Amino acid sequence: MGRWRVAAVLVAAGIVGASLVSAGPAAAVHGAVPEDFNGDGYRDAVLPAPGAHVAGAPYAGAVVVLYGSSSGYRASRHQTISQNSPGVPGTPEGWDRFGTATATADLNRDGYADLIVSAPYEDGTRDDNAGTVTVLWGGRSGLGGGTNLPAPAGRQHHGVDLAVVAAGPGARTQILVGGLSGTATYKGPFSRSGTVGSVVAAQDPGPLESVALGDLDRDGTTDEVGIGYRKADLTGGRVQVNPSGGRDWPEPLRQGDGLIAATGDVNGDGYADLVVGDPEDPRTPGVDGRLGGRVLLWRGSAGGIAPDARPEEITQSTEGVPGTSEAGDTFGAAVAVADLNRDGLGDLIVGAPWEDIGSVPHAGAVTVIPGRRSGPLGAGGYSFNQNTPGVPSSAEEYDSFGTTVSAADVDRDGRPELFVGSPIENTANGAVFVLPGGPSRPTGTGSRVFTADMFGLTQHDSVHLGGYGVLWILLRDPEIDHGD
Repeated sequence: MGRWRVAAVLVAAGIVGASLVSAGPAAAVHGAVPEDFNGDGYRDAVLPAPGAHVAGAPYAGAVVVLYGSSSGYRASRHQTISQNSPGVPGTPEGWDRFGTATATADLNRDGYADLIVSAPYEDGTRDDNAGTVTVLWGGRSGLGGGTNLPAPAGRQHHGVDLAVVAAGPGARTQILVGGLSGTATYKGPFSRSGTVGSVVAAQDPGPLESVALGDLDRDGTTDEVGIGYRKADLTGGRVQVNPSGGRDWPEPLRQGDGLIAATGDVNGDGYADLVVGDPEDPRTPGVDGRLGGRVLLWRGSAGGIAPDARPEEITQSTEGVPGTSEAGDTFGAAVAVADLNRDGLGDLIVGAPWEDIGSVPHAGAVTVIPGRRSGPLGAGGYSFNQNTPGVPSSAEEYDSFGTTVSAADVDRDGRPELFVGSPIENTANGAVFVLPGGPSRPTGTGSRVFTADMFGLTQHDSVHLGGYGVLWILLRDPEIDHGD
C-alpha cells in the first residue's frame, strides 16, 4: 500500500488525524533509554505521550515515568509529568507537544539520572514554535522540579530531537539539540539552578531531522552526528559528522542518507559505529534507498568516518536477517544499539512499523541483528511482532509496532529488556511493550504492555504513548518537508 494511501486510510479512520499529519515540520525523534532517577538501583522507564491533553490544552504533551523494581514495572508506580506539574517551567498550551523527544543522563553528577524533555512547538516570547528543552532533575524521591536550557536566539522548533552523553565531569557531559534552525550543543558542568558550562549554536548545518552522539574515533572527545531534513528526490536527509570548532558543519557523507541515527560499538573494537535508518523505498531506483527500507552502518576508526566512506548496507534481504524486503515495510524506521546477548558487542535493534504481519497490513515488527567481531552483520537475526508467543495483544491494522525501540536491564538480572513503541495502537493512544531479557536474548514470554488509559490518559485518541518516531516523515509530502 503506498504512503499516501496509508495516510488517507489512517486519517479517514480517525487514527492519526490532525494530531499527527498536520503537525509542524516532520522529524525523527528518539526516546530516552531507562535510567535510575531515584537512586534505588533500578532503571526507570520514560514513556513519552506528546499528544496528551493537559488541563484542557489539546496535545500539550506529557511524559509518563515508570519506576523500576526487582519485579520490573507496575503501572501503579508511575509519575505523569507535564508543564502543569509543580516545579516544571512553562504552561501547558495547545500543540506544544511536551515529550516529543526525551533523553536521560546524570547531568549534574549527583548520583541521580535526570530527564531531558523537548517541546519543539512551544511558542517563545518572540517566535511561534520556537521550542524549549527542559531538564527534570532526579533525586531520592524521583524526578522533581525542572529548568529550561537556554535557547540560542532565533531558534525554530528547537528540540525536534535530542542526544546526550555523560562521559565525565565538566564538558565531557554534553547535550546535542536539533531543530529547524540547526543545532545547539550544551556542555557541562550543569546545575539544578539551570546553569551550563557553555552553549554553542552551529553556524550552518541546515534544518536537522535527527541527532546522535558517540566517540567514533576513540580520542576521548564526543563526536556529533546530524541528519538533515529529507530531500525531495531522496529517501532521507544527508548525514553530517562533526562540526569544525563546534560551529561549522562539514559537507555530508557522500555514500548514503537516512532519517534517524544511533551509535554503538557493534564489533567490540572500542570505536563507536554510526547506524542510520533509511526506511523508505527508493524514489529514484539505483540512486539511494532499497525496497522495503535499509540500515546503513559506518564503522568507527582511528580516523573517524571519512566523507567518502561506503557504509555496510543491511536489509531484510541480507543473509541471516528474517523476513523479506517488500515495498512499504519501512525497515530502519527506528534504530538503536544495545548488547542484548551479553557478548560485549552492540546488537542492532531495527523497527519496521509498517511491516505486514501475515495478511494484517502495517502491524509492524522489530528485528535484532547481533553484533560480530568480524565480517558483515546479518547472521543470527531474529524478530518480534504482536503475534510472537507471549507478546500481549495481537497484530492489528496500522498498529505500527516498532515505531520506537530501546533497551536496558531494568530488574538487575543482567538480561536487558527490549522496549517497543506502538503509537497507533488503540486509536492512536498508543502502547509500549516491554519484552523481558532471556538467557541469550529477549523473549516474548512474560512480556508486559502499558497503555495510555493505565495512566489516566483517557482522551478519545492520539495520546501517541511511546512517541512518534519517524511517522511524521513517512506520512508527509517530501516536496513540502525537505530542506535545501
